[in-house]
Amino acid sequence: MSPSPVADFDRAYDNSAAVPGSEAFAPRWTREAEAFRQRLGARGKADLGVAYGPHERQRLDLFRPEAEAEGLVVFVHGGYWKALDRTYWSHLSRGCLERGFAVAVPSYRLAPDVRLTAIAEDVAAAVAAAARLVPAGPLRLAGHSAGGHLVARMVAAGSPIDPALLARIDRVVPVSGLHDLRPIRRTRMNDTLRIDAAEALGQSPALLEPAWQGSIHAVVGAAELPELRRQTGFLVSAWAGLGARIEGTEIPARHHFDVVEDLADPASALTRLLTLAAPL
Repeated sequence: MSPSPVADFDRAYDNSAAVPGSEAFAPRWTREAEAFRQRLGARGKADLGVAYGPHERQRLDLFRPEAEAEGLVVFVHGGYWKALDRTYWSHLSRGCLERGFAVAVPSYRLAPDVRLTAIAEDVAAAVAAAARLVPAGPLRLAGHSAGGHLVARMVAAGSPIDPALLARIDRVVPVSGLHDLRPIRRTRMNDTLRIDAAEALGQSPALLEPAWQGSIHAVVGAAELPELRRQTGFLVSAWAGLGARIEGTEIPARHHFDVVEDLADPASALTRLLTLAAPL
């Protein structure tokens, strides 16, 4: 049976309305992230506010494990390309740090000040800057929601990442990613985002092809909105057999906000996906 057509795109992409108590997540994340930065800073394991461009939002925080880093994970935050910054998410680095990886968390410029194409260029510059700080070991990308779109965009055709650096990336994990931008044009958010038809086609990973032959594991919560689950399935089906090794997973009982919290747990399936040594 074909899925029912979407009548109300604003409701279809309103994650906050779909999750009871969603307003409590951001304040808690802010507190936990600040405490995490203080702890790692006191141990000399946090490089905060590293510039990767001239704008005040072109900054990243780098967290280092106790021993020499086995590799680097770059985590790209969400917020529908128009909200939030790196300071909400620092504590989510804990899982990968305890498994031996350094973790970089960048901010980037937001809509309406810049278009999505420029935001993707910011993320590419942040990945390059973080890779220079941790030059050895595998490079892996993870992103949540709009960040899931952005990390998939990094390895899609026309990637803004330099080919030599792209070759170092061996795994990408979009979490609840938005891989087809065309429906977003039909929401009120687009008054801010200003996605036009050309940008929707040129910046939607699911409408492009992979630009490299690494592993991509697209994750979404099983309790998320149908459109978020559809977006993840669309990327998996669109990229299957095109060079990259791609799989999809729905994590049971997770909604749009708690699905990403698994990154703070070194034993979670999400953290293991990012840090396993063997290919997926």
